[in-house]
Amino acid sequence: DGYVSPDFAFSYLLLVFCCENSKSELEGLLDLSHHYKKVYSDKSNVTTLPRPLTGHSMSMIFQKRSTRTRVSTETGMALLGGHALFLGPSDIQLGVNETMRDTANVLARFNDVILARVFGHKDVVELAKYSSVPVINALSDLHHPLQTLADLMALQEHYGKDLKGKTVSWIGDGNNVLVSLLLVCAHAHGTRRQCRHLLQCAYI
Repeated sequence: DGYVSPDFAFSYLLLVFCCENSKSELEGLLDLSHHYKKVYSDKSNVTTLPRPLTGHSMSMIFQKRSTRTRVSTETGMALLGGHALFLGPSDIQLGVNETMRDTANVLARFNDVILARVFGHKDVVELAKYSSVPVINALSDLHHPLQTLADLMALQEHYGKDLKGKTVSWIGDGNNVLVSLLLVCAHAHGTRRQCRHLLQCAYI
């Protein structure tokens, strides 16, 4: 029907590990992402495009700068009808001039969603702990769930929705992208115990 509640749309990205939510929630978010990608790719009648986040705002904390993350999240929020507020390193200093708890409380009071691209994963965990609104991990030193969602979408576009039996090879350093990819691939067809084990293996 063109509407998705913010609570559902952002539920999968609520930290703490990429496999905290159920397999069905992950599948639902991916289905929704494919749907909106198709809908918004059609510019023939922009006036009828759905605006499910009209009246909602998202504060975007960027301790670590990124061209693609800022452009994609800010543009995406605008396309969905919402408003994105960019907060760079000179605009907000997490845990320096005021506590993380105070920051979470203030941002949650004025915004419906908080997006955080930070250095330390503990910062985004603490934000989620004290925030009364959903928190999106846009990158931390431990996880990169947005990148993983984009990777899964690309795989589904190439191989189809059911990725069961497919093997993903990783060439490169063990980093936050790898950790998130390991956890989500295991979660899609495994258990949380397997996810935790993979997380430990990634840092051995």
